[in-house]
Amino acid sequence: MPQLLEVDLSTTPGGPPSTPSDSRKTFEQLIRTDPLSTVITVSIDVLSASVAVALAGWWATTSSTPHPPLWWLALFVPIFVIVIGARSLYRRSLNRRFLDEAFGVLSSGSIAAMLLLSTLALVGITDRPGAAVTKLWVCASILIPFGRLVRMVVQRRLQRHSHLVSPTLIIGSGQITQHVIARMLAAPEHGMNPVGVLSDETPALGDQKTKSDQVPYLGAVDQLENAIAKTQAERLVIAFTTVHGELLARAVRVAHRHGLRVWVVPRMYEVIGSKSFIDHIGGMPLLSVPHTNPRGWQFRAKHISDRVVAGCILLTISPLFLTLMLLVRWSSPGPIFFAQDRVGRNGQVFGCLKFRSMRLPDPDDVTFVPKIGSAPGGVEGTDRRTRIGKLMRSTSMDELPQLLNVLRGEMSLVGPRPERPEFVALFEAQIRRYGERHRVKAGVTGWAQVNGLRGQTSIADRAEWDNYYIENWSLWLDVKILMLTVLAVFKRAE
Repeated sequence: MPQLLEVDLSTTPGGPPSTPSDSRKTFEQLIRTDPLSTVITVSIDVLSASVAVALAGWWATTSSTPHPPLWWLALFVPIFVIVIGARSLYRRSLNRRFLDEAFGVLSSGSIAAMLLLSTLALVGITDRPGAAVTKLWVCASILIPFGRLVRMVVQRRLQRHSHLVSPTLIIGSGQITQHVIARMLAAPEHGMNPVGVLSDETPALGDQKTKSDQVPYLGAVDQLENAIAKTQAERLVIAFTTVHGELLARAVRVAHRHGLRVWVVPRMYEVIGSKSFIDHIGGMPLLSVPHTNPRGWQFRAKHISDRVVAGCILLTISPLFLTLMLLVRWSSPGPIFFAQDRVGRNGQVFGCLKFRSMRLPDPDDVTFVPKIGSAPGGVEGTDRRTRIGKLMRSTSMDELPQLLNVLRGEMSLVGPRPERPEFVALFEAQIRRYGERHRVKAGVTGWAQVNGLRGQTSIADRAEWDNYYIENWSLWLDVKILMLTVLAVFKRAE
């Protein structure tokens, strides 16, 4: 989805934001909007931290070493909540994953534990406060992230079943507006349900609705107040439009007056990543656009660490690797490994290794032709998979030999998945920005794959996710993708 910048006005002309329909709000509406949404998150943190304090207190009393009065440990709970709040970690964001929150929660727990220990030392507690606080920190480091994980799993499951999603209006017209709507409909975990489009450019006859007649056209931008009342909208997204900036600014103020959260798709959304920030010259905001250099020292360090980690993984899984080699050999005649030409960094072709999962082709097998707009993958043409091949492909174990490609320097552990040369030429002609994914080495796993784009899925979506990965690369993003890959393995694939 194109990058969204949330618009937050601390003051709204004409008084504080008001929601005329507050008295008619359902319980579900209250849960998904502030302040109750944040109150629930704070309550979960308080409960988890309190259980951690109780468990640490029990742990301290079972040992023979002296410990400070247990009520002192209870100070950890308010200190932790204050630290989280001071770091703006209670601020809601779109599509935040557990791994995005984990680092902030763990580091905040460590800071709270250090502050508590400092307080105990300053007031003269001499009964080995360090031992008690260390036990508290261990308990909190497990229980608080677990509480966050439970909240996020429940929230995402409800959103995927069309609960806890907010009615959302879109201002804009054209392909970007259609793209934003498509993303909302395809990924309800963002918490947005498009209920109407406003634009001063009236759709042509026969195109009165967008995205397969699911989202109605509600009129011009100056009809926003009526649209809010009609749809009970809670969010507003401003996409590309020819509407004058002053009219759009007025629309933002109207939305805030009615309590809506507002996001704007920036004009150059393709170069604005997660590391962008807003600076100012006087009162004029400037949006910083950081640059990721695929030829810089960070990527050279990444390639070295890739080889080290790949070697360690191969040593660890060597019994499994050798077992799969034997099973492939016994499954059907043919080689153990299957090397297929793929396009890597800077358009260089290399032999991408896999365990052979199919029997050798027959002359009468059906020739595979990918669907327009979809990537090849999965079962192509005649199904020639062996028994062990089906198991390996459903668990992605057939990809393990690509660790050898990593050791040879042809691939990286994380990066865009490589494609065959004949398809690359086709996709570069059809798909905008497709060739930009070849700025970095191809990966054994990638950002697109852990977001569900495996097999015969949209190649345009893959290119979008791959370029997002390159432009927002960090070591933590690689770690997160590797962790998500482990979870993705448990989801059945062809």
